[in-house]
Amino acid sequence: MGDWWHRNIIEPGKLPLLLALTAFVLTFVITRVITRLIRAGKGPFGNVRAGGVHIHHVVPGVVLTVVGGFGAVAGGQHGFGSALSAVLFGVGVGLVLDEFALILHLDDVYWTEAGRKSVEVVVVTAALVGLVLAGFTPFGVDGLTEDELQHRANVIAVVAGNFVFSLLALSKGKARMAVFGVIVPVIALVGAVRLARPDSPWARRFYGRRPRARARARLRAYRHDRRWSGPRRTLQDWIGGRPNPS
Repeated sequence: MGDWWHRNIIEPGKLPLLLALTAFVLTFVITRVITRLIRAGKGPFGNVRAGGVHIHHVVPGVVLTVVGGFGAVAGGQHGFGSALSAVLFGVGVGLVLDEFALILHLDDVYWTEAGRKSVEVVVVTAALVGLVLAGFTPFGVDGLTEDELQHRANVIAVVAGNFVFSLLALSKGKARMAVFGVIVPVIALVGAVRLARPDSPWARRFYGRRPRARARARLRAYRHDRRWSGPRRTLQDWIGGRPNPS
């Protein structure tokens, strides 16, 4: 275990990233537990107010993110200062992204249907950072051999190709596949070659005069949403709490 830790975490300088990810996930979990207790009227917790203004936890989150980010830039990848900065940064990002929907809508939508976006962004962020921690690098550069890495043209070609696949997946309305495809290129490739969603820019541009393609896109999107929307909402409710009835 000690050899694995040193070989995979310490030597590559990934300890700050691991600390930041751990702090991020724990902060989000603890914050959601506290906000659900406040919502239920249980426990000693309550909303923070100053001068009649509700201070959302995104405010200290921004402060901690700034302090941790600048501290990480100044502290390098090793030492106590680097570890402390990583923890502060993770805590700050956890507080900020827990209220991502509030920032997006510029409104207190925390316990509304729109507030589900916060949970989704947190899950996606944790998964992406976990992939990077596991050894994946953006646009598949980690898949090149040592000889290929010596040739700048090969690296540029790989990065450009995978970037195009991610853009194609995004244009086809497959945002999650595009985002994860930045880290795992095969995911972007799958999203790029599959049928576009009917409301995507790709469908509006290329399916306008192809009624069969439009019909197939609508049918596939309907089947996909019917199969996965229920489990996805259940998972979001379990993680972040059920929104208030509209």
